[in-house]
Amino acid sequence: MSGDKPFSVRDAFTLDGRVAVITGGAGLLGVRHAETIAELGGIPWLVDIDAARAEAAAAGVSQAYGGEAVGVAADITSPEAVARLGEDIVARHGRVDILINNAANNPKVEAGTSSKHWSRFENFPLEVWDQDIAVGLTGAFLCSQVFGSRMAAAGGGVILNIASDLGLIAPDQRIYRNPGETVDTQSVKPVTYSVVKAGLIGLTRYLATYWPHAGVRANTLAPGGVFAGQGEDFVQRLTNLIPLGRMAHKDEYKAAVGFLVSDASSYMNGAILSMDGGRTVW
Repeated sequence: MSGDKPFSVRDAFTLDGRVAVITGGAGLLGVRHAETIAELGGIPWLVDIDAARAEAAAAGVSQAYGGEAVGVAADITSPEAVARLGEDIVARHGRVDILINNAANNPKVEAGTSSKHWSRFENFPLEVWDQDIAVGLTGAFLCSQVFGSRMAAAGGGVILNIASDLGLIAPDQRIYRNPGETVDTQSVKPVTYSVVKAGLIGLTRYLATYWPHAGVRANTLAPGGVFAGQGEDFVQRLTNLIPLGRMAHKDEYKAAVGFLVSDASSYMNGAILSMDGGRTVW
C-alpha cells in the first residue's frame, strides 16, 4: 500500500470556514439549509426580502450551532441589490464558496382556500407570473451571475439549485380539489411553480458546463412536499401518490444538502438529486 493518507469520508463533508449564500433564507427549508452549513462548520448568509425574519433566523442558527450566521435583507430580483450583497460578503469574509438558490414564491393553495380560482391557468394574472418568475428564476440567474463569477475567479465553488419533484413531473391537480366546487372554480397548483422549478434544472445544466474549468460545480436538489401543517385531506391525497406513504419531515433534506455543497460530491456536476419518497417513480 502507498503511504498516502486514506480518504476520509468525514473530512469530505466538512465546510470549515466556507461562506454560503442562501436565498429565501428565512423560509421553512432555507433555515434548514443554513443549519446544515453551520453544523458542518461553514458560515451561512441567510438572504431574505424580510430583514427582521432573516436576522431572527440567523440568530437562531447561530445560537443552536455556534459560529457565525448572518441574516440580511436583499431583493434578489434587483441586479444592483445582488451586486451590493456580493460586495458586502466579500468585504467581510474575502470569499464566497457556496450559493444555494432556494427562494421561490409558492402560494399555499393546498391549504383549502376555495376562493383561489385565480390560480387556474385560464385566469392566471400576468403580474403574478412576472413576480413568481422574477423571484424564482431571475433571482437565481442574478445570484448565479454575481456569486458564480466570484467563485470562478477565486478557483471554485458550488451552486445548488433547489427545484422540486414538480420540476420533473406535472402537478396532479386532483390533490388540490375542494369538495363542492366545480372544475372551473377549483384551486390548482399555479403554472409558475412548475415553470420555475423546471427552469432551475435547465439553469443547473447550463452552469455545470459553463464554469467547470474554473472549479465551479452546479447541481439540483429536487425535493418532494414537506409536511408543514397542511390539511388532513390534502395530506392523504398527496401521500397516496408517494411510495413511502408520507410527506417529508422538515429536516430530512439537510444531509442531502450537506452532501451536495461539500467535497463529498466533488465528482457530481449537472446532476439532479431527486428526493421525493419515490413519487416520481410512479
